[in-house]
Amino acid sequence: MSTVTESLPAHPSDLPLSGIRVLELGQLIAGPFCGQLLGHFGADVIKVEPPLTGDTVRGLRELDIDGTSLWFRSLARNKRSVAIDLRKQEGRQIVKRLAVKSDVIIENFKPGTLEKWGLGPEDLYKENSSLIFTRVSGYGQTGPWASRPGYASVCEAESGFRFINGQPDPKTGLLSGPPTRPNMSLGDSVAGLHAAFGTVLALLAKQKNVSRGKQGGQTVDVSIMESMLNLMEAIVPEYDRKGKVREPSGSSVTGVVPTNAYPCLPLPSTPASPTYIIIGANGDTIYTRLMRAIGREDLIGPAFAHNHHRVARQADIEEAISSWTAQRHVEEVVTVLEGAGVPVGRVVGVKEIVENEQVKARGAVEDVWVGGEGAGWNVKMPRVFPLLNGCDAKTRWAGPDLGAHTEEVLGDLGLSVEQITRLRGEGIIG
Repeated sequence: MSTVTESLPAHPSDLPLSGIRVLELGQLIAGPFCGQLLGHFGADVIKVEPPLTGDTVRGLRELDIDGTSLWFRSLARNKRSVAIDLRKQEGRQIVKRLAVKSDVIIENFKPGTLEKWGLGPEDLYKENSSLIFTRVSGYGQTGPWASRPGYASVCEAESGFRFINGQPDPKTGLLSGPPTRPNMSLGDSVAGLHAAFGTVLALLAKQKNVSRGKQGGQTVDVSIMESMLNLMEAIVPEYDRKGKVREPSGSSVTGVVPTNAYPCLPLPSTPASPTYIIIGANGDTIYTRLMRAIGREDLIGPAFAHNHHRVARQADIEEAISSWTAQRHVEEVVTVLEGAGVPVGRVVGVKEIVENEQVKARGAVEDVWVGGEGAGWNVKMPRVFPLLNGCDAKTRWAGPDLGAHTEEVLGDLGLSVEQITRLRGEGIIG
């Protein structure tokens, strides 16, 4: 388990995005997750937050002893927090000055908001023609739905994602009851990944454009709904060419057999509830090894040789696997199937994750220091991924206190101590 403190350099010079300045204007999840990824790999991310309240995530879910959300401490790693009131004209002028000196702006306001404030692309390109504008919204910057509020849960539904996730009605094949929601803001995080990817693509395009004497600026238009649609595999072409509507499939996957969650004997600590194992044996040779391991050679042969054969006999196969696992504890199932070379994994909670030997070996959970020297505490967080060979990207500090870097950033902008004091007294900055 690695430990991270603020002794690391604030702005390392040897990371892929070192020297790139990012102005993060978004709140909540999608835009800030993009900023977290860019900051981890070297970008100087300046996060603009409202004075007094800060980013909404600061108050969400479990709060630490200082009243700050543990989620925020993780999501805002490696960022500098500047408290500026964008609702006030002088606050917007300060943000405009910061934008002119930035390489990238990340924002996830409702489309049209920054234009209303005089901070849209047309306003800022006049003073910084090479600025990359990464914009995250529910449905994109154009189209009849552009002005709709875009929360991830709604966009997941409109993308078709929620329809295929739930228990199917055995008679109709449609949803039996409400769709299952992942207990996280999946759409926001997926959009944040698309935004980070799009930003890096725009930075690469900027290098090429500048080398050819062209303007380097670009807008990266990320829609939460479209980001989720990007994950939906062959759903659209299957409907177009075959008239097939992908339906909900519970804990399995339509058209791939066997891959499912299977019950095992309860743990002593929870005798009333079964535990579950995930088995993925849809490869032809893997399937054969699985059937031999569970003593069901009768389900091997030409009638089960390939996936389309097994799809036609899914009920028999699933029943055979479930009957075998239901009579055994998780540990026995894992031992037997790993010995047979069959992909298998436990359905675990966070306690098992932080204690996992693979997680520990790769430093996938790290201890990050919160607070000043000698007066703080460690907080465990998932490390930021991916790992790049030869790239020593690290968490340099936890999500900072609100406005922790206001004076530093505005001082670099050329504001005097007297100006900063006045702006703070008028509530324009915090």
